[in-house]
Amino acid sequence: MSAKEYGLYVFDWDGTIMDTTGLIARGIQQAAKSLGLKVPTLETARSVIGLGMADTMRIVNPDCPYERWDEYLAAYKRWYIEREAAVEVMAGLEGLLEEMKSRGMRLAVATGKSRAGLNRVFALTGIEHLFEETITADESFSKPNPAMLFELSDRTGVAPADMVMVGDTVHDLQLAQNAGAEAVGVTWGASARLDLEKMPHAALVDTVDELQRLFLG
Repeated sequence: MSAKEYGLYVFDWDGTIMDTTGLIARGIQQAAKSLGLKVPTLETARSVIGLGMADTMRIVNPDCPYERWDEYLAAYKRWYIEREAAVEVMAGLEGLLEEMKSRGMRLAVATGKSRAGLNRVFALTGIEHLFEETITADESFSKPNPAMLFELSDRTGVAPADMVMVGDTVHDLQLAQNAGAEAVGVTWGASARLDLEKMPHAALVDTVDELQRLFLG
């Protein structure tokens, strides 16, 4: 792989930077169980990571009435937050981000997390300083709506066509496509490689070392 320079490197968080995929999926299952609803499979629960609440519920628990969505979300958060502190940044990724920043490469985050959720993991990991800008789903529209990348473009002055979105789900790659940005898929997160391959992408990488070679040469 040869390095290509972008004006802005935008990273998803869950399943891309932080190894939260399994925990989130199990949290979705536990929330359904606590409300007495049909428990989705792990595969189904993983497939909605990064989506907004409406799309998530349509897929994992379509029989859950809208009036119980807040109860569902509260049950999920109780289970998840108690266990979040044990989750770590993907091995080697913090070092890569530090090296990219030291070379003057501009970094950002576009995540399906809430602002409170992102602030919480920034406090846990201590890597907030590496990112020039961050945007969350409750400050914009959920993926794959392109609004988050358009907002980052407004804030940074970097056109979407000069951005790359790095993510582990088809929703991340769809976000990039919808915004006119390039995309790099990582296969260590929620979506299977076969599903990522179906989406437009500049590259797919299986390891952090491959991502480093892609971006740093």
